Amino acid sequence: MYKAIITTHLVSVILFLLIYLIKTFLLVSNNNEGLAKVTKIVKVPEMIISTLFLATGVYLLMQVGTTKLLIIKIIMVLVSIPVAIIGFKKKNKVLAILSLLLIIGAYGLAEINKKQRMKIEKQVIDTSIADTSNPNYNIVKHGEALFTAYCQSCHGVGGVKGSGGLDLTVSQTDHTTKLDRIKNGASSMPPFKDFLNEQEINAVVSYVETLKK
Repeated sequence: MYKAIITTHLVSVILFLLIYLIKTFLLVSNNNEGLAKVTKIVKVPEMIISTLFLATGVYLLMQVGTTKLLIIKIIMVLVSIPVAIIGFKKKNKVLAILSLLLIIGAYGLAEINKKQRMKIEKQVIDTSIADTSNPNYNIVKHGEALFTAYCQSCHGVGGVKGSGGLDLTVSQTDHTTKLDRIKNGASSMPPFKDFLNEQEINAVVSYVETLKK
């Protein structure tokens, strides 16, 4: 489910940007006839794409929580819509370009926020706990630290009573499946393969398996 929503969001964002890019180009180049034709052709698809863009964006926002960058992104998207409507209705090139830049900027902020969030979460983990070369390295303790940083917000403390994640104390999922779900995501759970290496994923699974009652 999560993968499908991510894919839908990315595709809708790309199509949304493409439509506005074409319309802005036609407006700036004074091709009013072409703009009128394109506007008529994409009227219904644009409504569908806009709805998917906003709906999937809201869902993903609920999954990751809000930050200053995401709040700014939301404001930029909300401002860009009326600016675009006014810009194309009045054939105002400045407003049309501004709307397009706001949308592009909003997408860029989302990507920056994603990378910053994961970087910050990883930095809070004690380096001594994560040092596999340390003779006292404990994979379960390492996994617990990673779980607290990345998983606890959904699965809850100790794997129970989270805001949306499964109760891990009663999970019947086997070891291999757990590894795959953390790496590639599942249902409403995002993939972590871009943020956790193999050792870290193994550590998380090792800790999770100690939670089962």
